[in-house]
Amino acid sequence: MPCTTILVGRKASYDGSTMMARNEDSGAGHFSEKKFIVVRPEDQPKVYQSVISKAVIPLPDNPMRYTAVPNALPTSGVWGEAGVNTCNVAMSETETITSNPRVLGADPLVKSGIGEEDLLTIVLPYIHSAREGVLRLGELLETYGTYEMNGIGFQDRDEIWWFETIGGHHWMAKRVPDDAYVMMPNQQGIDVFDLKDALHEGKAHLCSKDLADFIRRNHLNLAMEEGDLSQEEAFDARAAFGSRDDADHVYNTPRAWFMGRYFNPRTESWDGPEAYFRPDSDDLPWCLVPEKKITPEDIKYVLSSHYQGTPFDPYGKHMDPTQQGKYRVIGINRNNFVALTQIRPDLPEGYRSLQWIAMGSNPFNAFVPFYANVDTTPAYFANTGEEVTTESFYWCNRLVAALADAHYAKCSSWIERYQKQIHALGHQMINEGDALAEQNLEHLSAFLADRNQKLSDAVQAETQKLLSKVLFEASMGMKNAFSRSDA
Repeated sequence: MPCTTILVGRKASYDGSTMMARNEDSGAGHFSEKKFIVVRPEDQPKVYQSVISKAVIPLPDNPMRYTAVPNALPTSGVWGEAGVNTCNVAMSETETITSNPRVLGADPLVKSGIGEEDLLTIVLPYIHSAREGVLRLGELLETYGTYEMNGIGFQDRDEIWWFETIGGHHWMAKRVPDDAYVMMPNQQGIDVFDLKDALHEGKAHLCSKDLADFIRRNHLNLAMEEGDLSQEEAFDARAAFGSRDDADHVYNTPRAWFMGRYFNPRTESWDGPEAYFRPDSDDLPWCLVPEKKITPEDIKYVLSSHYQGTPFDPYGKHMDPTQQGKYRVIGINRNNFVALTQIRPDLPEGYRSLQWIAMGSNPFNAFVPFYANVDTTPAYFANTGEEVTTESFYWCNRLVAALADAHYAKCSSWIERYQKQIHALGHQMINEGDALAEQNLEHLSAFLADRNQKLSDAVQAETQKLLSKVLFEASMGMKNAFSRSDA
């Protein structure tokens, strides 16, 4: 699926938490209705079968409870996408990534293998750290293969790891530096990879045990000077495994460019014909140290971007029509949801993890933070169905976006006020919940679920108000508008 991911190390975040966020976007021509739920151990299958590939996978006997954002309609499988388990370990899957014919010819994709539909369900309930998530997924990938190229994030209180598949059975993973953030569009992203570390100590890099031999046998190393790959500390993984197609310059690289431009406006030059990094640059860094610490609002802004402040904004006024809408934006009509998992190391384990959720097209929605250590989620977020209804957060946001898009100038101020109000309310409810949690340890999960419900009720009321305002503006802007004073 086309998606966009950002990963933030603990020393790069505003409060010392690790933060991992990702848009899930539908493929062209359809939308996938989403819901936010909790999967309890008794609901986890003992033998998993994929709908798409029909792969059958026996699962361990000791699953943990976890949150997920699956498809509301299970016709094509689970697609759990993003969640946090009882051990405060989070997973985000997947960022569909690109490769090249040399890799896919050397290790072909496996039609009967595993893919995005399956990964959260067969990995997240069984892992106790981000590193353990990498190793479990690596073992599953080597055993069953995959039918698609994907990037997957794993997160705990101390670390974030980014995992990328290589062909049908191979993989590599890299630890996000604590003081950096990672920018990931739908493109193989890891640039510099330390094969020596991955094949020996595994401090910040992990990979398939035979990856160096696989590279050598299939002539994937494009460096002008070749040495012993098992001792290579700066292998160019992007050149070996990735793509640099013309389509990337329209669909992928502009998204990484905008994120870097936002977080590092003074570190590099980003605009104009003489810019060091451009929207079509193939050498955009996988990660950068930001110029200031990153907040949830920053993450929401970049993952909702329609390239504001650039010539490429489809909503911009007085733009050059040859540039406007030139590149695929991040906040697209096909966004299904965006989730941010935030693991806060300075708080007790019982209420350490938050999962922020927004649904629908991101320029028009707002982030809502929920405690993850719960047994249920609010019905407004959990009961999405096929029927369009304002009783569903997903559908209400779809309606707002569809109405506001055609009347952006009239509606944008209402959207902005709503977003700020919801984000402030979310922070307030979490601050109050954190302060009261110690008094409710005996029934902590129920207390946190009640806090989530109170926030959901408030969000529902404000979202309904926004829908009314947007509907009014859209109705007043209808083409058949006429009054007697127009005569």
